[in-house]
Amino acid sequence: MPYHKDKQQAFQDAQKSFDQAQLASNMIVKDSGSYGAQLSHLKNEVNEAFQQIENAMEVASEHQKAQLQRFQADLQGLVQEVNDYQE
Repeated sequence: MPYHKDKQQAFQDAQKSFDQAQLASNMIVKDSGSYGAQLSHLKNEVNEAFQQIENAMEVASEHQKAQLQRFQADLQGLVQEVNDYQE
């Protein structure tokens, strides 16, 4: 998706990517035969969300930056949960 200079559009793109990453995380079935494919999908969604958040941070208002930082922290938590499960 192209980079947006518009604050609101950039924020909405980041929020959408964050929501998609959360959805992918919630859909993982750890004991499933397709766990590897689900994990790969989650990784892609998380990477996309981080990229969208970084893009949005460049043009975000202070309020938006605070929300984007919460998104980043929540995504880090998702990554940590997956890493903890795999150990």
